[in-house]
Amino acid sequence: MSGTKKVNRREFLKASTTVGAAAALGALGVNRSVYAAGSDIIRVGMIGCGGRNTGAGAQALTADSGARLVAMCDIFMGRVKEKREVLKEQKGEQVVVDDDHCFEGFDGYKHVIEASDVVLIANAAKFHPLHTMTAIQAGKHVFTEKPHGIDPAGLKQMQQAVELAKQKGLCVVSGLHSRYHTGYAETVQRIHDGAIGDVVSIEENFLRAPYVIIDRKSDLSEVQWQCSTQYHFRWLSGDDVPQSLVHNLDRASWVMHNEVPVKCHGLGGRSSMIKAIYGDVFDHHSVIYEFANGVRIYAFCRTTTGCYDEYSSIVFGSKGKADIMGCRIWGETNWRWRERCDPYQIEHNVLFAAIRSGEPVNNGDYMVPSTMAGVMGQISCYTGQEVTMEQMKKSDFYYAPRPEDCHDGMEPPVKLAANGSYPVPVPGKTRLL
Repeated sequence: MSGTKKVNRREFLKASTTVGAAAALGALGVNRSVYAAGSDIIRVGMIGCGGRNTGAGAQALTADSGARLVAMCDIFMGRVKEKREVLKEQKGEQVVVDDDHCFEGFDGYKHVIEASDVVLIANAAKFHPLHTMTAIQAGKHVFTEKPHGIDPAGLKQMQQAVELAKQKGLCVVSGLHSRYHTGYAETVQRIHDGAIGDVVSIEENFLRAPYVIIDRKSDLSEVQWQCSTQYHFRWLSGDDVPQSLVHNLDRASWVMHNEVPVKCHGLGGRSSMIKAIYGDVFDHHSVIYEFANGVRIYAFCRTTTGCYDEYSSIVFGSKGKADIMGCRIWGETNWRWRERCDPYQIEHNVLFAAIRSGEPVNNGDYMVPSTMAGVMGQISCYTGQEVTMEQMKKSDFYYAPRPEDCHDGMEPPVKLAANGSYPVPVPGKTRLL
């Protein structure tokens, strides 16, 4: 775990084996009665009311008995009120969101930030940098789901946000939950300690069927429809390399002592998921990344039906192999972690413990670089060109429109073509950087 607050590996492993807030706080040496704002109540707001943020909301309230959910927003009011009831059933009196603090539309985030001490951001990834920056500027602690941007312009803003949080002593916790998995942490530490020798190469897989397919409702406008199925539109999600494979790339970077690849080349396209319901994203990607020392990541993600599925991070070394997600090492050294943990809960335990202690945690050291690697790979797949990290850092490219220019009733940035499908990038012809 990287951040302003430093916790050594053994302390982190001890703290993270427990999902109860009291145990986590005790392990971190935090005085449970202390809160910088002078109150035992921590007001929590949710930006986005899909499944992921509903889970984050429950985890935040579980992490701290003094947390109260006070505000929620989403593009759709129906979703806000539905998830409010779901959370009430789970967390009871900790949910105190009245109708006046249920907000809808593109500007709802402003009202949630105003009402909250801690903001949970898990909506369309396009808006993660803007909403994180706005919350930090307002002096609020933030949990931001991955990816932390979908283009170079957005990631520059996110980098500015995490730097501002450091200056203001605010917490920024990333939804790249692998860093909070005790078994993964132990596996990576053993790799660092030489259990598999020198790292030779890394294979990353995120292969599955299409994610969250939603039937189109006749009463939705085109923009509302696209927002309702945001994972399938590039301008909202950034597509599957930054959206999903970013978890794998973050683990690979972790193995490489938080270094990021210097360049990549990728292949991608759309083969079978071509109906309008699948939007304008690719259904398969293959990216080869290279680090400065020559080590390569062979990374694959796919969202097609009827195919082989695998979700794995395999590290090949000169003396053996490591399966990070299986928490296993074999070769000259044979070892396996067999315990259990919930990293989604742990990340919130750590966040609220840091808030209570007044010793902020900031995951900016890895959340922005790992996401940038994902965006770099996606752009390579779209264009068919080799892309370097230096190009990414110099670029101000963004998927139009800018997040701050999105508004209710806007024209959709992408529309159906005459063939009944949404147009997609054409490798070898599309130019982005």
